[in-house]
Amino acid sequence: MSQHNRVVVVGGGPGGYEAALVAAHLGAAVTVVDSDGLGGAAVLTDCVPSKTLISTADYLGELEVAADLGVHLGDDEGEEIAHASADLARVNTRVLALAKAQSQDIARRLGEVGVRVARGTAYIEAPDRVRVDGEDDREVLPADVLLLATGAAPRVMATATPDGERILTWQQIYTLPRLPEHLIVVGSGVTGAELAQAYLGLGSRVTLVSSREHVLPGEDPDAARVIEEVFTRRGMSVLARSRMAAAEVIRNDAGAPTGVLVTLEDGRVIDGSHALLAVGSVPRTSGVGLTEAGIALTPSGHIAVDRVSRTSVRGVYAAGDCTGVLPLASVAAMQGRIAMAHALGDAVAPLRLEIVCANIFTDPEIATVGVSEKQIAERGLQVHAETIPLGRNPRAKMLGIADGFVKLFAEPGSGTLLGGVIVAPRASELIFPVTLGVSHRLNVDQVASAFTVYPSLTGSIAEAARRLHGT
Repeated sequence: MSQHNRVVVVGGGPGGYEAALVAAHLGAAVTVVDSDGLGGAAVLTDCVPSKTLISTADYLGELEVAADLGVHLGDDEGEEIAHASADLARVNTRVLALAKAQSQDIARRLGEVGVRVARGTAYIEAPDRVRVDGEDDREVLPADVLLLATGAAPRVMATATPDGERILTWQQIYTLPRLPEHLIVVGSGVTGAELAQAYLGLGSRVTLVSSREHVLPGEDPDAARVIEEVFTRRGMSVLARSRMAAAEVIRNDAGAPTGVLVTLEDGRVIDGSHALLAVGSVPRTSGVGLTEAGIALTPSGHIAVDRVSRTSVRGVYAAGDCTGVLPLASVAAMQGRIAMAHALGDAVAPLRLEIVCANIFTDPEIATVGVSEKQIAERGLQVHAETIPLGRNPRAKMLGIADGFVKLFAEPGSGTLLGGVIVAPRASELIFPVTLGVSHRLNVDQVASAFTVYPSLTGSIAEAARRLHGT
């Protein structure tokens, strides 16, 4: 852990800034090259803004639940409140202010540990040399260790070009001055499902275009079924097995945009006020000198890395969405930390994808960890599963929660906890004890013997573990 190691980090997102913090702690001289703002897309245009928007929609939904619980929502004269609405301009102002504040907090933390931030775009001249092109000057940074955390960008189609006003990517929605009257969301993966429900909760009419049989095709099928039922029950139109061919802006005689037309491959045309494209992302790996420096890319254009984040070139590491490992901020951060520990001689454990927990911020949320139903089927695993509907939980009854469940997977014989799925409000908070169990290979009896508060939603986790006793 020499104090003379010069570390250059390209990209200030979770993979980059977390790597910089570790490297600085280990005594390296660290420079982060940042062009978009510290925190990257995760903080400025993706995770933080979208989850803030979703949280706002959740508050509106809680007003409906409050009425079901017997809470009177009315004015001083006793008149019922007929309608609660969202002022999208004010909502977006708060969203962007919160994202900016989070970026500033990251900048302060990096400054506290002595990390230098170089503003500009990076070009890899060699594995040990990075050129930084700033607004007014250019410099070349020598690097003993180089970490690439260049991120990814929304995928767009030639037949549906975003204009930032009517046809939007998920990074462009925070400048909308008014709530879309009819939002057409193209793509039913995580981003599409989350934002479709957010705008539905805020008051937009929403049509979700899904190319697959069900929404969230990559998730636990039981969980995805619950979410789709909630979507349709709340008024969303879900078009299954439907693929977009094109999207175009409708304009009036004066040339002003008035709406959008989304054409499907089967010839159907959907008329809406706005279209949101959530059709995946592409790695930001072109034009920065990677192949010229000998850094291998995968066929999809991602940077090829191993489990300690090494690329094909000695001394060069990569982390985050540019690697295509898992598009999660938590995984990017862990990749960055592992890379610096490995490069600078600290104790290190390779990345274990089987213990990564993830969450989808729909309402209810879907949290997962460990093996999935799909992996069980594909690998022919012998696994015992137990599912507890959340509606049976006493705390859920008190909170007016009817949708959701807790599902645990255990290994026959040993009873080792292999994975779990939780569908519930704040499932992102509830999954942690299951993650601890999977990470440390606890068996179901160890989980079941831990005390839970009564009444609590975590009680259903312990109950599922008890039911798996003797497997």
